Amino acid sequence: MAAIAITKQQARRFMLILQGLSGDFEFRGKEGMLAYFRRVGCIQYDPLNVVGTNPELVLQSRIEDFDRGMLSGLLYQDRKLIDYWDKQMSIFPVEDWPYFKRLREHYGAWCLSNESAVNRVRSEIESRGFLCSGDLDDDEKVDWAWGPTRLSRAALEGMYHGGHLSIHHKVNTRKYYDLTERLIPEELHASPDPFETDEQYYAWYVLRRIGSVGLLWNRPSDAWLGIRGLKSSQRNEAFARLTEEKLIVDIQVEGIAHPLYMRTEDEPFLREALSYNSREERASILAPLDNLLWDRQLIKELFDFEYRWEVYKPAAERQYGYYVLPVVYGDRIVARFDPVKHRKNTPFSIRQWWWEEHVDANNATMRESVTKCLEQFAANLGTKYEASPI
Repeated sequence: MAAIAITKQQARRFMLILQGLSGDFEFRGKEGMLAYFRRVGCIQYDPLNVVGTNPELVLQSRIEDFDRGMLSGLLYQDRKLIDYWDKQMSIFPVEDWPYFKRLREHYGAWCLSNESAVNRVRSEIESRGFLCSGDLDDDEKVDWAWGPTRLSRAALEGMYHGGHLSIHHKVNTRKYYDLTERLIPEELHASPDPFETDEQYYAWYVLRRIGSVGLLWNRPSDAWLGIRGLKSSQRNEAFARLTEEKLIVDIQVEGIAHPLYMRTEDEPFLREALSYNSREERASILAPLDNLLWDRQLIKELFDFEYRWEVYKPAAERQYGYYVLPVVYGDRIVARFDPVKHRKNTPFSIRQWWWEEHVDANNATMRESVTKCLEQFAANLGTKYEASPI
């Protein structure tokens, strides 16, 4: 298939349309949320909660009537979504469970070498039901990823990584685990590895990540994080295979030296971007680990927007702030702001706001849309927006 040549503006519009961030809301309710997950594969999870966790922030910008209860409901009541590793710690549709069998087998090595502890924990959960680490009596300490911890806690987490346990529910950030076979359908739990070779596995994963963002290039990128064993040679082979099978399309973007790629199945979104006509634009607040931002060098090239999540930087070294969130309007990222940590029964407020240099901050239509977006953002937090200068 011949390469398709487009402008940067058309590339931006395509990505925003695919991500559900352009024009009127495309997704609504639980079914809309599931449709978004199935389009992009996964949303990255992070437990930090300043004005919502990362997955909540991703969804509030795409789901018209978003409510936090929808996400927990799909995870822990309906069991249509599951917490597990993908783009680091993530949330994805439960029907994707079989595709991560190789990853579970890799992590399951710890369980095989700690069989006694694993059997004790399994017996406890079989008889008592879902448990958290505090429910298990065990003072023995072992080395773990972040340092010494109780053996029972390591067993719970090791069994989770190996797929033996899944998260039954959470209370704030505390995880309660149950046997995976109790939580997902038998046909998924017993499903064999769908891939016969590593090459098939990597091709599937590269295609998945391209769809998670919209456009990606065959270059080192944070967008590939979490694909265990994927080196440049495997990535090159995956791109060649996907091109030969016509599962991806080469996109040449004006002013960008490296070719970008999109999934062939996403061509309808590209056609929409290419035939784009003026519509009422919408402002949206992006999460710090938003799918759109997974390749920050690409975002710098396409949107002329440089973003670094400064949450782990010492305060004196931050250029902007602790938990700064970008703002999209139309086909550009127009601003960023540092929110005040939200506490129950307090208004949503902003510590500092920065318009991007290329933006006409006096555009009344844009300011009205941004204000409306901030008011809806506050409503999602169960409060009101305390107007601040923007």
